[in-house]
Amino acid sequence: MEESRQIFIEKETPSTTPAAPTQTTTPTSPVTPASPTPAPSSTPEPVPEPLPPNMENVRCDLCGKDDNVVIYKGALKSEEGGSTKEEETYKSSGNKPTEDTIVKCNNCDLIYVNPRLKAEKIVHGYSEGADESFVSQVKGRETTSVAGLKFIEKFAKPGKILDIGTASASFLHVAKNRGWQVYGVEPNKWLCNWAQKNYGLYIQPGTIDSLNYPDNFFDVITLWDVLEHVPNPTEVLKKCHRLIKPGGYIYLNYPDYESYASKIMKSKWIFLLSVHIYYFTRETIAKTLEKTGFQTLKYRTHWQTLNFGYLIFRMQPYSMLLYKLGNFFAGLLHVKNFPLKYQLGQTGVIARKK
Repeated sequence: MEESRQIFIEKETPSTTPAAPTQTTTPTSPVTPASPTPAPSSTPEPVPEPLPPNMENVRCDLCGKDDNVVIYKGALKSEEGGSTKEEETYKSSGNKPTEDTIVKCNNCDLIYVNPRLKAEKIVHGYSEGADESFVSQVKGRETTSVAGLKFIEKFAKPGKILDIGTASASFLHVAKNRGWQVYGVEPNKWLCNWAQKNYGLYIQPGTIDSLNYPDNFFDVITLWDVLEHVPNPTEVLKKCHRLIKPGGYIYLNYPDYESYASKIMKSKWIFLLSVHIYYFTRETIAKTLEKTGFQTLKYRTHWQTLNFGYLIFRMQPYSMLLYKLGNFFAGLLHVKNFPLKYQLGQTGVIARKK
């Protein structure tokens, strides 16, 4: 705001030299007093709109500060109250481009959604509903899991492994076949039942708070595309730290906000999704791991395998024209079920418990 400028008017000062005597005296014009200087105008600060009852403002999860700058202004109006059908938005195959406002902490650079849907609403959304779309790609997810597990096995030999947010349990299916003792937890009850029916694996319904394992129980804990979804990442990692044996490992996979794909695609980056409430970089994921008792060891570029037709299907929210053209030619060439390995900004990191 420009500074207000004030104009000061001096009064005339009477002369100290006596006037020469004259026959007649002509009265002088009176001096007009200076007008009072008006007070500088001030524009009142805009009053923020009250949040709907199902939304909340949050502090930075990493440093606890409430000092941030908006880096992405979502189209969602606060009075709309976020996504009204949580079970349609918060699911493993969620593909809705974000409508939320994304901020960056001025103190530690963590990027997150603020304001957001209340934490209990998010967890409820993940717990309900079927997800046929997600399980349609289990073969590709198994291929992806093999590559990820081979990376983990460079650091840890097969032992007890817990997968948090395990979805259809494709990763645990692969791990069991490679000699691991597998455990999993998943909030979506439908996916837990699917894993039991199709893989013969018991997956505990719920979140990490539902688990009742003793301290220092697991050799490895994995979170595949999970940490960016949870309302409280540092609390989740602290609980993981308690469950992992001394010298054990944690593996995280996440969309990297500073990846080349993110920088090139900008607001059209495919991982700017309504299901994501945190956006990590290598710097902030390392800070988060350090804060929760882990030493970062190595990063890897994460490649994922999914059917070509499924990737075209996920293009719908971004370009209906490209979706229709892609779907037409994929059908014409009979390549909808062709497994495609792609990379659009996901990063993996392994860390050791201190």
